[in-house]
Amino acid sequence: MANLNGFDANQVDPAAVFDPLPAGNYLAAIVDSKMKPTKNGQGEFLELAFQVLEGECKGRQVWGRLNLANPNPQTVKIARAELSAICRAVGVLTPRDSAELHYRPLVITVRLK
Repeated sequence: MANLNGFDANQVDPAAVFDPLPAGNYLAAIVDSKMKPTKNGQGEFLELAFQVLEGECKGRQVWGRLNLANPNPQTVKIARAELSAICRAVGVLTPRDSAELHYRPLVITVRLK
């Protein structure tokens, strides 16, 4: 547990509630990335945080995951193809670190399930 020092929600305006971004294409940039273990511990994924750069949704973020280490070779093949598309879109074809992909504009497609 954490001590909230008498926090009173009546005294603070609530944060804005964001609906999901509408499906479509957005000019965005990767603003954060990190490798994380999969839930079952049998692989790793690259989590990417994209920030929308213009339009009504400017400043909003979207996250993507690329399963770069996974027991399923098809999953890895798909992730590597997506990473290749990102690298080509930002003009960094041989990154040594995902940070090299940060803050370079690219167009992302958002789909809703």
